[in-house]
Amino acid sequence: MTTRNAYPRPELVRENWTNLCGEWEFEFDFGKTGKARDVQNKAKLERTINVPFCPESKLSGIEYKDFINACWYRKTINVAPKAGERTILNFEAAYYATEVFVNGKNIGKHNGGYTPFSFDITDALVAGENSIAVYCEGDARDKKQPSGKQSDRYASYGCYYTRSTGIYAPVWLEPVPATYLTAIKLDPDTDNSRLFCDLTLSAYGEKTVTLTAKLDGKTVGTASAKTTMKTAKAVLDLDTLSLWSIETPTLYDLEIKIESANGTDIVKSYFGMRKIELDKMCLLINGKRVFQRLVLDQGYYPEGVYTAPDDDAFAKDIKLSQRIGFNGARLHERVFERRFLYEADRLGYLVWGEYPNWGFDYTTNENTYIYLREWTESMARDYNHPALIGWCPFNETWDIDGREQANEMLRTIYEETKRIDPVRPCIDTSGNYHVVTDIYDIHDYNQSPEAFHRRYDSMTETEVFENMNKAKKRQQYEGQPYFISEYGGIKWAKNQEAENNKQVSWGYGDAPRSIDEYVERFVGLTGVLMDTEKICGLCYTQLYDVEQEQNGVYYYDRTPKFTEETMDKLAAVLKRKAAIEK
Repeated sequence: MTTRNAYPRPELVRENWTNLCGEWEFEFDFGKTGKARDVQNKAKLERTINVPFCPESKLSGIEYKDFINACWYRKTINVAPKAGERTILNFEAAYYATEVFVNGKNIGKHNGGYTPFSFDITDALVAGENSIAVYCEGDARDKKQPSGKQSDRYASYGCYYTRSTGIYAPVWLEPVPATYLTAIKLDPDTDNSRLFCDLTLSAYGEKTVTLTAKLDGKTVGTASAKTTMKTAKAVLDLDTLSLWSIETPTLYDLEIKIESANGTDIVKSYFGMRKIELDKMCLLINGKRVFQRLVLDQGYYPEGVYTAPDDDAFAKDIKLSQRIGFNGARLHERVFERRFLYEADRLGYLVWGEYPNWGFDYTTNENTYIYLREWTESMARDYNHPALIGWCPFNETWDIDGREQANEMLRTIYEETKRIDPVRPCIDTSGNYHVVTDIYDIHDYNQSPEAFHRRYDSMTETEVFENMNKAKKRQQYEGQPYFISEYGGIKWAKNQEAENNKQVSWGYGDAPRSIDEYVERFVGLTGVLMDTEKICGLCYTQLYDVEQEQNGVYYYDRTPKFTEETMDKLAAVLKRKAAIEK
């Protein structure tokens, strides 16, 4: 039934695992009374659903589009627990508050709609048949729940799309020894050809950690450490240094072995050796200026909503982007699946880590803890990916019901981001309103190349702020690298001239009257940004249409809008050298 069969966590892979995607029992709980009605012990739920697809999606088999305040899942599994072995139940994501029961026993809870969580369910299991029940509760209209682009109305509108309730990412089981690896943090040191490794382990007691790095099948470094703690540190010196870059995305294989009296845990991982820096004007990768030719990627799918229909979809999207000349993406207003970041690592595709701050009340400092906890969980998940070159916890923090953003919230989260990761740049809030930021970015959806010339050719401070009139008193440019992190959004829908299309599709500005005019506008806007010496990057809106927002380079189903000849014209302007790279 399911089409999601790949191991969900490419950076920490165990060979022995059980995929729990596929058919589950399912039941709505609109009144949120299920626990009182003892649904966790119910013999059979009312419907079936195809996990990991949300109940709003076609691929789930349900396709219920109205608000779902709460819902239940149930699956029967057969296990044969071994002495000394633990069984871990893993969820990649579920929206928003999740509670798990095994054989009616409450195992644990997780709050947050975009980060993975795991439970050790060993003590609740019996030999043979076992019942797993999952309760998910969430509401995209709740201002204490970050929900991103999920619509707060019955239907989608503007740049808000279909909601994604409950489990919407892979679920799986894996057996582990009593002492096992729970997390690893990797920091490349290219200047000294070494990798710093911080490991988190499940238990105290004597253990030996061994790390082996390979390149093209050849061992190029080993390290070991002994510890009685739940942490271990090791430095992995490399005999051969091969740098990760856009042009040559070299990845090393890494084997991690944890040996203790409780058994041996063997985990397969990988890493890339690359150096991230900022000079006064630009991002540097391995000491070389790289102009960011990014595209906005929303991470939505026509039949799966938040969830890719198959495991090949991630690489396909990246290759569609690279076809146009983009070298990376803003992963916009949500946390993408780990397999997407793995493909970005493998294909040499730059990404920015973001979080779905829309739908969340960022106007009061009282909510800082909620957001900070979720944001840092996403940082911990994605920290090791070489393709990830920056963090951006907020996007367009507009006033909410007349209330301004809580500047101290943004400052606190920026400072904590830099404490966790002092290397990657952090943009506090993309577009507006900056409090403290490493890169100064703006959003500019003016559709006139001539206006772009007037605004950016000389790039004086006056012209910088003419683009953000409303922001003059709200943010201060302090000479940071300058990034046009949203522009374009050129509307081009099917049957562009059809009268009814004007009522259902949405984009920025007036739509071009012809494909030639579309090309002229795309090339003109992009060319100005490429040729301005003080601009360090661009991000075009967007890679593909999403529902009624029809301003992508591709249609929502990822088919091209234009001929190969037209696509070549779009790619030509992006593939030339940018002024800041010369």
